Amino acid sequence: MGQSFSANSAGDPLVPDWSAVTLPDAWPDRLDYSSPGQIARLVFSAARSRRPLVDLPADLPGGNAIPRYILQEFHNLPNGNYSKSITRGYVTWFDRVMLGSMQRARTAVAQRLGHLDSILDIGCAGGHMAQAVLDAGASDVWGLDPSPYLLQHAAARYPRVKFVQGIAEDTGFRDGRFDAVTACFVMHEIPPRYLDASLAELRRVIRPGGVLAVIEPSPEQITEPLSRLLLRHGWRGLYFGLLARRMHEPFVRAWQQQHVASKLAEFGFRLDEDRDELPIRQILATRLADD
Repeated sequence: MGQSFSANSAGDPLVPDWSAVTLPDAWPDRLDYSSPGQIARLVFSAARSRRPLVDLPADLPGGNAIPRYILQEFHNLPNGNYSKSITRGYVTWFDRVMLGSMQRARTAVAQRLGHLDSILDIGCAGGHMAQAVLDAGASDVWGLDPSPYLLQHAAARYPRVKFVQGIAEDTGFRDGRFDAVTACFVMHEIPPRYLDASLAELRRVIRPGGVLAVIEPSPEQITEPLSRLLLRHGWRGLYFGLLARRMHEPFVRAWQQQHVASKLAEFGFRLDEDRDELPIRQILATRLADD
């Protein structure tokens, strides 16, 4: 599995045969789900307000290369994105919890990018965004994520996408490799100094004139009072407001305080579109040519 960070003669990371990779059980995988006591442990872990860092199995492939900030129990998932059982549930249920809004957003972005050839989806999770751009016409599509558990699920479901293990601030691809990069619910999970490193890396791997497409939660969900969300958007506003307030997202406010146009300009991108329609914010930017 160390080869997943190596480069082949074309300069791309090697793509593991994820079906042949044996991943170690994390603590949620070792629970006896017929035991009420162990089920209670899982429920308590999901419900607690103070979240510990993820407990990585010692022999996890690529575990030593995962930055500490990523080892959060994002979305209140017990052991975060680092177990077989929890990630299986996450990639299955996330779209349902989002009431179809994620699928619609991904489809809209894919339609904008489908005429392009090479696309990288960072923080690809279950691979839905990567497959959407492939279905829209892109022919060379990669998915990148630090969690091998998520990548194994993604590769099993979407075998035509090339899934590799890695992080946004160090993708392992050559300069100008991609026509576009997509990032779906990723930016708000990156603390500011790593966000800068990630944007610098994305500028490096996107060709001049290429596109950065970002899907993020609408900031309105946590900046507006629940009463106002209810008045503006009805029960959906209240639902997504409560959902956003309940989820463990330690860096989301830092992201929402960013002036997106200025931040993108700092790293050589021109903001072309910033559309906020609860519960989704869609951002499109062009990678400017080097001076």
